[in-house]
Amino acid sequence: MCEHADGAEWGYEPHNGPAVWGRVDPAYETCSLGGEQSPIDLSGARGARVDPVEFAYGPSRSTVENTGHSIQVNPEPGNGIVVGGVRFELEQFHFHHGAEHTIEGVRLPLEMHFVHRSEDGSLVVVGVLFREGPANRALATVWSSLPVSAEPPRALPEAVDLPALLPEPRTSWRYPGSLTTPPCTEGVAWIVLTEPLTLSAGQIDAFAAIFPNNYRPVQPLGERVLVRG
Repeated sequence: MCEHADGAEWGYEPHNGPAVWGRVDPAYETCSLGGEQSPIDLSGARGARVDPVEFAYGPSRSTVENTGHSIQVNPEPGNGIVVGGVRFELEQFHFHHGAEHTIEGVRLPLEMHFVHRSEDGSLVVVGVLFREGPANRALATVWSSLPVSAEPPRALPEAVDLPALLPEPRTSWRYPGSLTTPPCTEGVAWIVLTEPLTLSAGQIDAFAAIFPNNYRPVQPLGERVLVRG
């Protein structure tokens, strides 16, 4: 998951990548010292009854930007989720190539993160994985406007059909984790949907041409419990 960090420059190259994030800036030390870091390998999950996620998404006028670390889409206000009776507003969604979470050691080509925040500042991130297959029509308007370099947000030509970016069924893996980018802040509730969507080889290649590698390797699960429900 990406959020803009205000400290030293970081990235995905050997000199500033995930292996050294904790040393790039003291503000990022949680990247090295934290005990509940994301992403993780999605394996060994316990079956559990979990609070359903109520998605209140609709077609949304949006802007797109290249943050220097990912392609980020910023929908208009009013979209969100309700989990455990608490509403979380959708702030943005962005992409990682390859996928950040692995499934029993297997890395899919791409992962999308919907970032939500509650009134008290709590974060819930919904992850959607992509495999290669038919072109994704719901992302066509985003892919037609992919900014190749960092620049201010610009309006997309058409509304993004947010509900079409949610796979069925909506079973999920859940665990407590962190931002997957500096400052790697913990206390993030992760909900990774189990069913992948598809992107065409051309769509994957178009993103990879801008970001050949913008994923963080998986982190130890430690004492945390991964559930699936």
